[in-house]
Amino acid sequence: MTTSEIDRRALFRRSAAVAAGLALAGPFEAYAARAAAAAPKASGAGYGPLFPVRDQATGLELLKLPRGFQYTTFGWTNDVMTDGLATPSSHDGMAAFRTADGVNLVRNHERTGGPAYLPAGDDATYDPASGGGTTTLVFDPDKGALVRDHASLAGTIRNCAGGPTPWGTWLTCEETTTILNPGMANEVRHGYVFEVPADGKATAEPLKAMGRFSHEAVAIDPATGIVYLTEDSGSSALYRFTPTTTGDMRTGTLEAMVLEGTADTREWVTGQQAKVARWVPVTNVDPGPGQPSTWTQVSASGAARISRGEGAWYGNDVIYVVSTNGGPKRQGQIFALNPATQTFSALYVSPGAEQLNAPDNICVSPRGGLVVCEDGSGLEYLHGLTTAGEIFPFAENAVDLTSGTAGKNIEPRDYTGSEWCGAVFEPKNGNWLFANLQSPGITFAITGPWKKGGL
Repeated sequence: MTTSEIDRRALFRRSAAVAAGLALAGPFEAYAARAAAAAPKASGAGYGPLFPVRDQATGLELLKLPRGFQYTTFGWTNDVMTDGLATPSSHDGMAAFRTADGVNLVRNHERTGGPAYLPAGDDATYDPASGGGTTTLVFDPDKGALVRDHASLAGTIRNCAGGPTPWGTWLTCEETTTILNPGMANEVRHGYVFEVPADGKATAEPLKAMGRFSHEAVAIDPATGIVYLTEDSGSSALYRFTPTTTGDMRTGTLEAMVLEGTADTREWVTGQQAKVARWVPVTNVDPGPGQPSTWTQVSASGAARISRGEGAWYGNDVIYVVSTNGGPKRQGQIFALNPATQTFSALYVSPGAEQLNAPDNICVSPRGGLVVCEDGSGLEYLHGLTTAGEIFPFAENAVDLTSGTAGKNIEPRDYTGSEWCGAVFEPKNGNWLFANLQSPGITFAITGPWKKGGL
């Protein structure tokens, strides 16, 4: 990164205040909404029934939202970016940062096969044979429009989630343990975390001290600088990384969570009594071919099992952690780790797919509510979840493009089963919620009467 260590430490002491919020000029002029098909019943914390709403950019009815909410789209797959490259596909995790230009979004692309979309030899290209990475988009919150966009990291694999840092960067995570050309002179290991600035391009340096495993998301406690990491595997741990120097992820200690009195969280239910967490070290953080994985190492020391650890986010003084298929119904769990007391509990466990179907990415609104992205089967929703455990549907994926794509260079078909991902609010005032649909690859900016409900 270009920021000096001294600057980074000063930024960290100021916590997550990346820049002062700008006021939103006002909501979009509403389109007339027509009656919608029945949606899952909202709780008292919700915003009411969902209705089809037209995209301000294309005129297509792509989402169902509560009354009063509007949205625009940008950054579709194959859209030509400001740097002349085509927007990569497979949009996933994302973070938002306030800058002098507006809101900077750093967006993941969960791609595997290459070639990289930036050339070999570019400082932002890690492996020319791999097609994942990140793009950065600048959004004007007053005009409600994209300003510019560019590729910011390339040559990685399956950039699924990640997390923002208090000093204004994005930690993007590879959800893989792939090794290309194992044991050969040109061996390339994947399965790392990379740091991407809010603007400009990354240096493509893998942060090996943070471990090589099937990474999913990270969340940072701003009081300590400790990074909590999830692992997307049927048998996975919750890890924490304590940097040697606050804000410098290149060196530090990686550990896994052990819970008092239990080694498995898969059967936990809503309100599960909090368990005290302690931490055991990962001996080999960068295992090579034939060596024990990080999970194999820490499970031998009693690490607690989480089934497919997915989203993670810091907010309301806790670290939220998602299991996408845990719980008695195998429909997902949302945990809360209190970093001050080191206690771990279940905030919400899905009682069935009709309430919550395979949660994935998660974020916390400036007002304290949680946005939960579904990655299940059938219709896909963004859900709201209050800290009291009330859940409600907020946005339904209605992207059926069989009748036309409004000139977009994508296949005209039904995408209503595509997962939601990358939900994140505009920092500070929170007037805009940004989110992605992975396929066909669309970024949404949603605005409306947030204070009238649980988000």
